[in-house]
Amino acid sequence: MQHKPKISKTERLEIKILRERGYGIREIARVLDRSPSSISGELQRNQVKGAYDPQKAEHKAHNRLRYRRLQWRKIDHDEVLQAYIIQGLKRRWNPDEIAGRMRRDKTPFYASKTAIYAWLRTARGERYCRYLRTQRRYMKKRRPKTERVMIPNRVSIHQRPRGATNRTRYGHWEGDTMVSGKRTKSTAAFSVISERKTKYLDARLIPNLKPSTHAGAVEDMLQDKKALSLTQDNGIENRDHETLRVRSYFTDPYSSWQKGGVENALILFRRDFPKGMDLSLVSPEELVHALMLINTKPRRCLGFASAQEMAEEHGILKRRTNSDD
Repeated sequence: MQHKPKISKTERLEIKILRERGYGIREIARVLDRSPSSISGELQRNQVKGAYDPQKAEHKAHNRLRYRRLQWRKIDHDEVLQAYIIQGLKRRWNPDEIAGRMRRDKTPFYASKTAIYAWLRTARGERYCRYLRTQRRYMKKRRPKTERVMIPNRVSIHQRPRGATNRTRYGHWEGDTMVSGKRTKSTAAFSVISERKTKYLDARLIPNLKPSTHAGAVEDMLQDKKALSLTQDNGIENRDHETLRVRSYFTDPYSSWQKGGVENALILFRRDFPKGMDLSLVSPEELVHALMLINTKPRRCLGFASAQEMAEEHGILKRRTNSDD
């Protein structure tokens, strides 16, 4: 069976993002095309004070790998181990078989196949390479796996139109999500969008953070609004951004401040929907009421006009019906 490559730095960043979004171990495993045991082991090995930190996890993994690579030195200093390896090579065992046999026999000494290959690359071990089937000192390199792309065709926020960045044009939006508390074990969430210049806010309750579910909610919210761009973060729920009718741009990793408008809107939202609550319990009427309170309040940044007034004045809300009166 072909073994998958070790978990990469990019995957560790994805794991942190998905954990913060409330994804479970099996859900993360499906997203990364990994086994649940691999994800569980990664989280257990690389916890720092109870929290998973991808940067510290990468550092710890690097140190473990470095330690394994230096194991060949003990072969030089352990005559019994060295004799066992040489005997195995002469019997036409490859390094993997030698290491595996030591584990099976529970010998008081051990060296991994990586350490044995490393030792064979040294001046003392090189003479024994002739006993290998290929007489090769190096392990055969596997074909590099094509790196999985979390956000396909991702466009950086730094390529966003100037009118969006400096807020000189109306119709540029920011998107985010609000999840249920972890203790509730609920997958319900809010898809939220906020117009950068008018501060107008809209939201939809969604049953889960699957990319197709989230993209459908965002498309529904934007269909009756003027929309020139949408700025999002790098969460996996934004993977289906290309299905939207508007061009999406993505913040730098760990740079939520780059879409500060919607982040501030979520703070206002939390007054009605506190952190930790089960959002599946929110009724449509409660959601509409909370949006109304935010969109009709006077805002200092708008000269004490409301977001609703500014959005209507500048054509952000394109199709208003009599039912809204």
